[in-house]
Amino acid sequence: MNQNYFSSNALFTDFYELTMAQGYWKQNMNHQVVFDMFFRRQPFNGGFSVFAGIETLLDSITSFRFSEEDIDYLRSQKIFEEGFLEYLKTFKFTGDLWAFDEGSIIFPQEPLVRIHADLIEAQIVEGLILNIINFQSLIATKTARVWLASKKGAIMEFGLRRAQGPDGAMSATRAAYIGGAAGTSNTLAGKIYGIPVMGTMAHSWVMSFPSELEAFEAYAKIYPDKTVFLIDTYDTLKSGIKNAIKAGAKLVEQGYNFGVRLDSGDISYLTQEVRKELDKAGFPQAYISVSNELTEEIIETLVQENAPIKSWGVGTHMVTGGNESSFTGVYKLAARNDSSSVEMIPAMKFSDNPAKTTNPGIKNVWRLYDEKGMARADILSLEDETISCNHEYRYYHPMIDYRQFTFSASQIRPMLSLKLKNGERTSPRLTDKQQLIKARETMMREIETFDASYKRILNPHIYKVSVTEKLKNLKLSFINANIH
Repeated sequence: MNQNYFSSNALFTDFYELTMAQGYWKQNMNHQVVFDMFFRRQPFNGGFSVFAGIETLLDSITSFRFSEEDIDYLRSQKIFEEGFLEYLKTFKFTGDLWAFDEGSIIFPQEPLVRIHADLIEAQIVEGLILNIINFQSLIATKTARVWLASKKGAIMEFGLRRAQGPDGAMSATRAAYIGGAAGTSNTLAGKIYGIPVMGTMAHSWVMSFPSELEAFEAYAKIYPDKTVFLIDTYDTLKSGIKNAIKAGAKLVEQGYNFGVRLDSGDISYLTQEVRKELDKAGFPQAYISVSNELTEEIIETLVQENAPIKSWGVGTHMVTGGNESSFTGVYKLAARNDSSSVEMIPAMKFSDNPAKTTNPGIKNVWRLYDEKGMARADILSLEDETISCNHEYRYYHPMIDYRQFTFSASQIRPMLSLKLKNGERTSPRLTDKQQLIKARETMMREIETFDASYKRILNPHIYKVSVTEKLKNLKLSFINANIH
C-alpha cells in the first residue's frame, strides 16, 4: 500500500458528504459554488501560523478516484442508487483551486484555499482539504515556534515513535521541515522528501556493553565523523561526561570532533556543568545536544539562561501539536449560482457567535507592507476589488465594524494564486524535495517581514486582518436582512 493510498481514495471523506452528494444529484442541484477554507483562531495562543500541506493536497485531489471496490462497498450500504454510483465511477475533481503558497505566514479568517467547482465535487473533497491542511499547518506552526524559541537553532525532529500512526509521522516530518526543523530521525521521510536524516544512540546501546566507556569507544570507532555520546544513561556528571571525554579524546587525536547529548535531568544546570568539563579537558569545539519532552517554552527559557546548547531534539510535542490537538480550519460556502443565472450569488453563514459568522462572497487576500518592507495588515476584499499602493484606504474589523484604521501601503502582495484550473495543475509539479525546499524558504523569508511582537511565544501582538468597506457593507446587508 503506497503512502498516498488513503488521501487519493475518494472514500476518504465523511459519509454525510456522500449522502448529501446523492441528494444534490437527485435534486439536479449540481450548480457552481465557491467554498473557502479558513481557520478561526491561532493555535498555541500564538501570533501567527504557517500554511502547510497544499502540495500534498494538490497531489491527492488530482488523483482522487472511486475504485470498483469502493463502488461495491458503497452499494453494500443499501442507501445509494445505481445511477448515482455510476456517476461516482467517473468522478474527478474538475474545478479550480486558489491557495496561499506553501510556507506562507497566515492568520484567522483568511481564505487559505478557495474552491470553485460543481457543488457535488466541492462537497466530496471537503474532508480531504481539511484533513491535510489542518494537520500539516498545525505541525509547521508548532515547529516554527520551537525554531524561533531556539533563536533559529538546529532543531532535530525526533517524533516518529510518538506520532499518530504512520501517515501522521510522515506528514508531521514533512510539515516540521517546512516549519524550520533542520532534519529528522524518520528515515523514510528522508528518502521520500530529501530531508536530512540524523540520530545518535539510544540508552540501550550503552547498556548493551560491559561498560559505558566501551560503548562510547565502539560507537566512535564505527562512526568517527558522526559521534554524539549519550551521557545520561547512568550518571551524567560522575561517569557520562568523563567517559565521553576519554572516548572523544581519541577522536580529536584522529582529527574528528564529537558531541554529547542529554536526555534527562535539569538541562540548564547539567549543560552548564558539562560545558565546564569539556572546556577544562581542552575540547571547546565539542558540542552539546539535548532532548527530553522539549517545548518552545522550555527551549526559550534555556536560551534565556544561556544554556550552552547547540542543537535540540524535539519529538512528542512537535509532531503531535503538544497542548493544541488540532488546527481550527473550516470549510464554508461563500458563493453559488442557481438554475436561473450564471452569476455567482454571495452566501453567508450566520451564528450567535460573531466569530462563526462567515464573510460572504468570492474574496481575495492582500498583504500590505510599509516603506521598510514590514507586513502591517492583511486585507480581505471582494473579487472585483483592487487595492493600490500609495493610496490611503479605510479598513474594517471583520466582526466589529466600529474598529477601523487607515493605511497607505508601500507594497501590496496578493496572497491567493491559481493552483488548479479545471482540475489540472497550472504549473509543472516540483519533486517532493523541491516542494519542501521552496516552502521552507518561503516560511523563513516571510517570517522576517513580521515584527518581533507578533512572534513572541507568550502574549504576542495581534496582527490586523481587516476587510474593505465594500465587503463590510455586503456582510452588513446580510445581517440586516436576517434581522428584519
